[in-house]
Amino acid sequence: MATNNGSNGAGANGRNGRNGAPLKVVGKPYRKVDARAKCTGQTRFADDITLPRMLYAKMLRSHEPHALIKSIDTAKAEALPGVYAVITGRDLPTPYGILPVSQDEHALCIDKVRFIGDPVAAVAAIDEDTAFAAMNLIEVEYEPLQTITNIEEAIMIDEPRIQDYGDGANVHKKVHLEFGDLDEGFKAADLIREDIFFYEGNTHLPMEQHAAVAHYDADNKITLWSSTQTPHYVHRALAKVLGLSAAHIRVIATPNGGGFGGKSDPFNHEVVVCKLAMMTGRPVKITLTREEVFYCHRGRHPVLMKIRTGVTKDGAITAMDFESFLDGGAYGSYGVASTFYTGALQTVTYEVPRYRFRGLRAFTNKPPCGPKRGHGTPQPRYALEVHLDKLAEELKLDPAEMRLKHLVKPDTITANYLRVGSMGLGPCIEKVVAGSDWKNKYRKFPYGRGVGLACSSYICGAGLPIYWNNMPHSGVQLGLDRQGGVRVQCGSTDIGQGSDSVLAYIVAEVLGIDPFDIRILTADTDLTPVDLGSYSSRVTLMTGNAALQAAERARELLAIAVAEKLGVPADNLAFAERRVFDVENPETGVTFAEAVVLAESKYGTIGTVGSYTPPRSPGHFKGAGVGPSPAYSYSAAVAEVDVDASTGFVTVERIWIGHDIGRSINPLLVMGQVEGSVYMGLGEALMEEMTYRANRNVVHKFPSLLEYKSPTTLEMCDVVTYLIEDPDPAGPYGAKEVGQGPLLPVMPAIANAVYDAVGVRIDEVPITPEKVLAALKAKAQGKDPRYGPKSVPAVEWPAPLKVLTPAEGGDGKELPRVAVHS
Repeated sequence: MATNNGSNGAGANGRNGRNGAPLKVVGKPYRKVDARAKCTGQTRFADDITLPRMLYAKMLRSHEPHALIKSIDTAKAEALPGVYAVITGRDLPTPYGILPVSQDEHALCIDKVRFIGDPVAAVAAIDEDTAFAAMNLIEVEYEPLQTITNIEEAIMIDEPRIQDYGDGANVHKKVHLEFGDLDEGFKAADLIREDIFFYEGNTHLPMEQHAAVAHYDADNKITLWSSTQTPHYVHRALAKVLGLSAAHIRVIATPNGGGFGGKSDPFNHEVVVCKLAMMTGRPVKITLTREEVFYCHRGRHPVLMKIRTGVTKDGAITAMDFESFLDGGAYGSYGVASTFYTGALQTVTYEVPRYRFRGLRAFTNKPPCGPKRGHGTPQPRYALEVHLDKLAEELKLDPAEMRLKHLVKPDTITANYLRVGSMGLGPCIEKVVAGSDWKNKYRKFPYGRGVGLACSSYICGAGLPIYWNNMPHSGVQLGLDRQGGVRVQCGSTDIGQGSDSVLAYIVAEVLGIDPFDIRILTADTDLTPVDLGSYSSRVTLMTGNAALQAAERARELLAIAVAEKLGVPADNLAFAERRVFDVENPETGVTFAEAVVLAESKYGTIGTVGSYTPPRSPGHFKGAGVGPSPAYSYSAAVAEVDVDASTGFVTVERIWIGHDIGRSINPLLVMGQVEGSVYMGLGEALMEEMTYRANRNVVHKFPSLLEYKSPTTLEMCDVVTYLIEDPDPAGPYGAKEVGQGPLLPVMPAIANAVYDAVGVRIDEVPITPEKVLAALKAKAQGKDPRYGPKSVPAVEWPAPLKVLTPAEGGDGKELPRVAVHS
């Protein structure tokens, strides 16, 4: 792998710390604070936890995709020696869900199953083998119902209904938003193009399976250790379903062996082990099999998309009309948010003065979809970036130059009321174009080789919490002891991205100590302040800002006490090298530990707090809560591919990728995230898919690592990464996200490169050899050299929610329905 650092000026937060002093920790390639423990096998994941007298749980899952539960006979299971408890849905009747509008799940199904893998009963036994045997003794009688297998069927079939709520019989959500006068925009266009795309669903494939351990103590309090990304929301769901006071529930998010969004929901196995622990009075553990993880899913939605765009001769967009159809599976999960996200971020890369979005999420009898890295945005970004390449070809424009010419300007508000701050996409494009030698390769390679370019943007945390309130999204508590130790407590969850380390780096920078002097305590609902979780690329910006505030408050207390001792102004003091000293006379100072003693002598025990709440969105219409972000990151990628026309096999040789990071808190960790995104993008572009057998049973074809295709090290391409630094005032030390944004341009860049190589468009991912061969065959026969969907379902959309754009003098509010918008 190769790395280059780009630069695009210095933002408001600059490159230095307090009073212009050079940064000592931020921007340096420190190892992670948990690296040694993980490398030596000392880290204890959820499945490593063993408690005295612990029982083991298994869950019986439905083999029917859609059926009424006529009866459940648990007598044989209960009679098996070593079995301590058997429960069914009747024992846990209260529904739950991650979103307030989708409280549609039960820990165990009560009357009906909705997909193969839906759990109907659970067993706690002395060991796993006994639990497994007892589970198989449970007898369930089903009455099969008609299955809904795809989006089209969900729209057409009224009965039976999968869920009893939504915007139609088997339609979960319909959205219709319109910003500005589209008719006027299309009239001003020199070229109007319409395309249809399909993005197949895929799953997270974390190395660690889901696992959880519950303990019910003598004081009737429950503790749950779980591999989760969202301990706060799991805590909330447990209080609701178990009927316990929230103060009597403790959730500890264990070190997480991969999440990628797949551990963001409250899951039924977490509720089940808690209930079994309460019933038996003994700790209970459950570890899902890999097959069960596939059925838990919550992965990428399959999305069918239609995009119609008007442009002028130089490629300027005059209007854009985007439609998305999501196959949501059997439950709501994050689906409402995912639906809005498929339409939200099209406007934050290129100028889109008028924009309409129509989205629909359908219920089907498949495992429920939810958030996977990028959460509703890779699918539309793939469609948009390939669509723009087609427009550039019709206009006879270089795709890179066309994009560069029409970027959203920094510090502006888009047509759909998203506030853009710093905007480093231009330097990203310039870096990858120069580094890849784009000018000498694009349309100039011999047949079978090609290059493609694509861009993207992503959020740095959501603008609103899942349950709307005015409280902070993240909090940090600092404790300083008289020996010089510093303890950082925060509710955020490290899922491998290094968020624990980011907390240490920021606090160490402010207090002038070594990051490894700091004890990090995170993700424990009893001991740490609330953080909403590791999703939406929010952690570095939000917990980072909270940590910065807490550390600055602690520094101020220490500075006042030390200034009195030394007889110098507090503003003259510097914190570095574990000392506090006078910048004009560095020999005059005290150690950090002595500074803490002075402050404790003056104020008492030293503890400070910090918190972070994002700024309000400028949009005030229904749906404006999805898309706003304190800042947006930007990425650009060029892919170079080799396509074997005889087999259709696509080999990605190299990817050049530029990412607008704002500022790297740790460039080594940033590099890991960028390259991880490229790896995941290769899988989604070329091979990964959740596919089901072609019958009414909707059985997953490949619920195992033996058959589900994902890249190995042999498929991983060379990567050249450019980190574009333009510190954003919204981020701690100017930092923006890197966890999800760099994934988005990879898939469309590869698709565009395939077209450059062999002249056929694959408007559907994954781009498999069969699809390439089919398109090449069609081209040879003089037919449309394109593989992809031909149409989208006919839908009766609700009346549009219309909003005047900022350019039209709008205020971000919905127009009265009685008004005529022309």
